Amino acid sequence: MKLTLIRHTSVAVAKGVCYGQSDVPVADSFETEADEVCERLNGLKFDAVYSSPLSRCVKLARRCGYVNPRLDRRLMEMNFGEWEMKRYDEITDPRIELWYADFLNVRPTGGESSMEQRERFLDFISDLRASGYGSVAIFTHGGIMIHALATLCGLTDEEAFARQPGYGEIIEIELD
Repeated sequence: MKLTLIRHTSVAVAKGVCYGQSDVPVADSFETEADEVCERLNGLKFDAVYSSPLSRCVKLARRCGYVNPRLDRRLMEMNFGEWEMKRYDEITDPRIELWYADFLNVRPTGGESSMEQRERFLDFISDLRASGYGSVAIFTHGGIMIHALATLCGLTDEEAFARQPGYGEIIEIELD
């Protein structure tokens, strides 16, 4: 099965703000960025198209002609709980130091750990493997794409996190 993972375009959020699962708007550059993504997807055929339910992903999927993507919450960005929509440098929660020391396993207050996000992504992949599809498009987030790189492409966690996909980036993965 061939997976085509597409990261949403730029968001209208200041740099350094932890937005995770907040349903933030896309940046003013959406039309230009989306057109570039659509051009790179042009001619590709998919048996199924999935999307995170967050509007920044759904909007891109629809702009690229996939008007009814299958929405799946397992494709959402990490839940940062009480840290959502706060600047990282303004978070006073003492857990942030623990999270900086072990962001894979430590949960933000009221949120989920990166490994919990990975588990829900892998649950989604397990369902896909059983689907019989040959080619699937997935409109999603940077965190999910990092987990795809680490779990499906053989990168270490360090390599995958260092390879943070850019806005509008497309990654193709061949599942065995």
